[in-house]
Amino acid sequence: MPPSVQRADVSANPQKERTGLNRVWHAFGYSLAGLRAGWGETAFRQECIAALVLVPLAFWLGRNWVEVALLAGSVLLLMVVELLNTAIETAIDRVGPEWHDLSKRAKDMGSAAVLISLLVCAGIWLAALGQRFL
Repeated sequence: MPPSVQRADVSANPQKERTGLNRVWHAFGYSLAGLRAGWGETAFRQECIAALVLVPLAFWLGRNWVEVALLAGSVLLLMVVELLNTAIETAIDRVGPEWHDLSKRAKDMGSAAVLISLLVCAGIWLAALGQRFL
């Protein structure tokens, strides 16, 4: 690739010029900005509040590290999927507000991913509660 093209690509994204801990530090900042943006979404905020209860409860309910990991991990996985769904929706909304079949399809699939992760989380928790109390 010609040097002029490389410089243009690098200058378009200052993150590409960073290396080592400087890059990690800035990436961490971008991640925090993403969490703050996610907090603006009602569903993610509700999941965060639920996680404040469920993750500590996982340590009480789980009988070994595998059960704790499944219980807490299923809650955290739901939050990750919610963030990814929000990212998909945001990117599609940036393209334009008009209705398009492919945009609808992408948003519907993101929503389906959230539903599946919610069902997995609920199933894990119900099974653990059933084993513990029944």
